[in-house]
Amino acid sequence: MSVNSFSVARHICERGNWNVTNLKLQKILYLAHMAFMGEHNGQPLIDGSFEAWDYGPVQPKVYRRVSIFGRDPIRDVFQRAPALEDATVIRSLNKYIDVLITKTPGELVAITHWEDGAWAKNYIPGRLGIDIPNKDILDEYRARAAQTTQNAV
Repeated sequence: MSVNSFSVARHICERGNWNVTNLKLQKILYLAHMAFMGEHNGQPLIDGSFEAWDYGPVQPKVYRRVSIFGRDPIRDVFQRAPALEDATVIRSLNKYIDVLITKTPGELVAITHWEDGAWAKNYIPGRLGIDIPNKDILDEYRARAAQTTQNAV
């Protein structure tokens, strides 16, 4: 059961008091999707796919909807998106947002550009439209979790 990508984007922007840029939204959306999949047996958070663009993973439908804001904070262009209702999704999403919203865009880019990550495995410079398979995103979650475990020992 994945949810509408616009609904998740709206929730992220609302949780960030509508002070979230397109770049930051894309990174939080991707990392939340990854964490959700990792914590919920590979179940995708959103209904759309991510693509490997120059500045990292991008959810193209959301990008097109909010690109009009450029580098400015996004305003509510998601009025028609259904509200999130699933308590598990909301709880998980809030947990991810609360950590990620404090990061700078540069920090988020550094996280999503990890050399062993899904974006790096699928990215071809200057080319758009390259899907990042959910399997690769889940593999990235698992690799990050294993790395964290090894560093803790």
